[in-house]
Amino acid sequence: MFSNERVRGIAYQVLLLAAVVGVGWYLVSNTLHNLSTRQIQVGFGFLGREAGFEIAEKLIEYDATHTYARAFGVGLLNTLKVAVLGVVLATVLGTLIGIARLSSNWLLAKLASGYVEVMRNVPLLLQLFVWYGLFTELLPPVREAITLGDWLFATQRGFWFAWPAAHPAWTAAAWALLAGIVLAWVWRMAAARHQQATGQRWPVGWVSAALILGLPLLAWAVMGAPTEMDVPQVGGFSLQGGRSISPEFTALLLGLSTYTAAFVAEVVRAGILAVDRGQTEAAQALGLNAGQRLRLVTLPQALRVIIPPMTSQYLNLTKNSSLAVAIGYPDLVAVANTTMNQTGQAIEAIAILMAVYLTISLAISLFMNWYNDRVKLVER
Repeated sequence: MFSNERVRGIAYQVLLLAAVVGVGWYLVSNTLHNLSTRQIQVGFGFLGREAGFEIAEKLIEYDATHTYARAFGVGLLNTLKVAVLGVVLATVLGTLIGIARLSSNWLLAKLASGYVEVMRNVPLLLQLFVWYGLFTELLPPVREAITLGDWLFATQRGFWFAWPAAHPAWTAAAWALLAGIVLAWVWRMAAARHQQATGQRWPVGWVSAALILGLPLLAWAVMGAPTEMDVPQVGGFSLQGGRSISPEFTALLLGLSTYTAAFVAEVVRAGILAVDRGQTEAAQALGLNAGQRLRLVTLPQALRVIIPPMTSQYLNLTKNSSLAVAIGYPDLVAVANTTMNQTGQAIEAIAILMAVYLTISLAISLFMNWYNDRVKLVER
């Protein structure tokens, strides 16, 4: 029986799996025994207890009377907020810099190259300290805030800006914006299928713009067209009203985005260079200008080369967001550290961190692999 290669392969895999499970069981049981001997409490029951600490920035309602579980939820949302915005900014900035490195303009190409070399070779943590220092040391205190009319205030404690006063019309406009984006995507897909089937091109640009901009405006107008704004006002040691962005969040977002953009730029540049030069020459022979050649010919083909390494950069940015604890931004790691200090249950807190970052990384990988399958060349 073991002369069969397939049977031997299955047997070896079963033995390896049994060995891994056995080692894992031994480590876990040994750890639990040692913790029990030292009368150290284990388990996740602490998540239901009152946290007893505040979190400066939050996307959902939270105060010190809420549970540790909700505190972890606040930290997770803060991490996701900076990760999503960082991915968007790094992608846009990195793409522009990668294209600029291939520009025929000598000065533009050298500036882009200098940016890439500097940003890639300076540690991210140091860059975060620099950004944070710029905001906290160069900006004035609240009572000497730099103002732009009554709409924007820049201080050491953050940036305050006017915001529409609460009204159902704005909620309706937000839902209409989401619907407009979905409908624009559906229209774009339908137009692409129609063009492939008939060769006729439906208008996409202005229809998408009308859906994305028109639907929110229509919903806002139907619900009363409110124009009242909540304007920040100086009060005590801070400002009241409007909305604010903390220097910690701003420094973290800019640091992650500018640092990752340097790596994205190299990925984009490599993808463009991977496209056969004959493609560009053929597009030029058809009379396409430089912008059209880049948008319609080069980038769509380069995308198939760009996406796999771009996935790694998105994963790096998300995991690098854990450095937020160094500048005081209350992300998931900061909440976990506070929880460990208060409860002493380090193993459970670290396990939560590992599970969350693993889940986020797998979700990013699955999405990017799905998108890569959609844009890859279909071979016959």
